[in-house]
Amino acid sequence: MMDALEPMTPPASEPPPAAGSHGLEESWDVSRRLFDRIREVVRGRDEVIELVLIALFSDGHVLLEDFPGSGKTTLAKALGEAIEDQRPPEQRGAIEAFRRIQFTPDLLPSDVTGTTVFEPKTGSFSFHPGPVFAHVVLADEINRTSPKVQSAMLEAMAEKQVTVDNHTRPLDALFFVIATQNPLDLAGTYPLPVAQLDRFLFKIRMTHIDRAAELDVLATVKTRRDVGAKHLRGVTRDEILRARRAIEDRVRVDPIIHEVLVDAARALREDRRVLQGVSTRSLVLALPALQARAMIRGRDFVNAEDLEVILPRVFLHRLELGAGADEGDRVIAAALKPAIERVARATLTRV
Repeated sequence: MMDALEPMTPPASEPPPAAGSHGLEESWDVSRRLFDRIREVVRGRDEVIELVLIALFSDGHVLLEDFPGSGKTTLAKALGEAIEDQRPPEQRGAIEAFRRIQFTPDLLPSDVTGTTVFEPKTGSFSFHPGPVFAHVVLADEINRTSPKVQSAMLEAMAEKQVTVDNHTRPLDALFFVIATQNPLDLAGTYPLPVAQLDRFLFKIRMTHIDRAAELDVLATVKTRRDVGAKHLRGVTRDEILRARRAIEDRVRVDPIIHEVLVDAARALREDRRVLQGVSTRSLVLALPALQARAMIRGRDFVNAEDLEVILPRVFLHRLELGAGADEGDRVIAAALKPAIERVARATLTRV
């Protein structure tokens, strides 16, 4: 359904913010370095890379609906390897750059969060952290595990903490989840409940890359395997956290943007084709995503284009349509059109 949306151009093609543009130059540089690192090893996925970075900078999570062999693991691993944690070991603790969790029906919550183990030598219990203790976590085929395990991920994604044996342990501030599910193979799966879906900022439907990109993948497979992207400069954990704060503080959101979000949500709720509209929480989550895209595009303000690109990707997986209704993206486009035109007219008036 998302395939009907207009493809986005690569963020690397956008100019950097003007000097002194509210201190966003460093944030834009961090986003450019991340984009270049990931793009070096993941070919033909510029739109997906940009959306993943928008989610990262807005402190959200991403659900990829994809086919096997589409590059999801490569993308998540490239992102994790591009982030360096320069804190001393005693501050970093058990946090890894990248961890992958293969979700299966027999997985237990402790396999995700970690477990407390009795140490005979010391006569005490010690906590062994699970794979969620990482900067970037790939939750592979998340819908193949039981609701009990899914709920363990829900706490981690929503609160950035895990509770084991009635003891709560914080995750890293950078904690970022890329989850996947196969859009066709539904046998033996546990559909994600609404509460779990709502924790994902975006649900991105990946399609096969075009012919030129596939040829490029084949031509560069040895180079990407042997060399990778380590010759390109990465980013640090602290740089990403600073970028998040700068985006929140320095990318302007005009009050009319708030009005557009509310009016679009109300239009969806009142649409006869919609059984369940979008929540107020989704509007709150949309704000930092709009700000992050503005920054990546070299601006210190949110405009109509940001709304047109981001809101369908925030709303679609939260929308439940009635039987026989049009595809979700068309319903959303109809609700957004008058609101986006209103922002565009307001922008032209001020210019």
